[in-house]
Amino acid sequence: MATNVKGFKLTRTIHDFNVSYDDVGEGRVPIIFLHGYPFDKSTWRQQLTFLQTSHRAIAVDIRGYGGSEDPQKELSIDLFAEDLIRFMDDLSIETAIICGLSMGGYIALNTQKRFPDRFSAMILCDTQCNADSPEGKQKRYSTIDSINSGGAADFCEGFLQKVFTKQSLTHKLDVVEALRAVIASASDHSLTAGLVALAERSESCSTLKDVAIPTLIMCGQEDEVTPLAQSVFMHEQIKGSLLHVIDDAGHVSNLEQPDAFNRQLKAFLATL
Repeated sequence: MATNVKGFKLTRTIHDFNVSYDDVGEGRVPIIFLHGYPFDKSTWRQQLTFLQTSHRAIAVDIRGYGGSEDPQKELSIDLFAEDLIRFMDDLSIETAIICGLSMGGYIALNTQKRFPDRFSAMILCDTQCNADSPEGKQKRYSTIDSINSGGAADFCEGFLQKVFTKQSLTHKLDVVEALRAVIASASDHSLTAGLVALAERSESCSTLKDVAIPTLIMCGQEDEVTPLAQSVFMHEQIKGSLLHVIDDAGHVSNLEQPDAFNRQLKAFLATL
């Protein structure tokens, strides 16, 4: 087991790969942040900076993204969940609050379902419990073919345009450019293997009624990737959950409206 140190841009070996993560602040129960596809942990920087004086906050680069290695040919949400548990074990974290956006939300739901005793609360951001429809799955595999044919740059730019509101694309150019750089840094393999993981993921909707921990659900009002209706459904299924809609935000609500996002995050954490 590696020595536990704090700060940004940390690395340790977990099972069969090196994982990159940020670990700041102090607290008995840390908050672990999981990024969306095809992003990295830097998308949580404003949340970690906001929380580091009051909580222990950890952001992890998922296997194959950011600074984390990808030693396997195939990726899956199940594998990402198992990586998370190994990561927690290596840091001697018995219980955590889990926060996931988009694909990170899929991982949060998967991990909480399979390892419920490891989490004391859950925060689901711009995500959903559904599996891909046959049409959605086929679209992902068509995108993989396009990327393999040299279309990675077009895919990345198109995806970038989907995740922001039109207003953000026009008036928050620094935020857009930062995320453009993150997406562009993903390898073709990470892009295509990640799409397979998304296409083949299992649904979590049927087990939402079994979630027995405090849960906050947040979604951008204008999210086109995982529309608000999906968050409303999860809220209705998870007993006692809280739902907050982030105005003037799309699929990356924590980046587009960090102050509003952080206020809701802090208010929820204060109830635990």
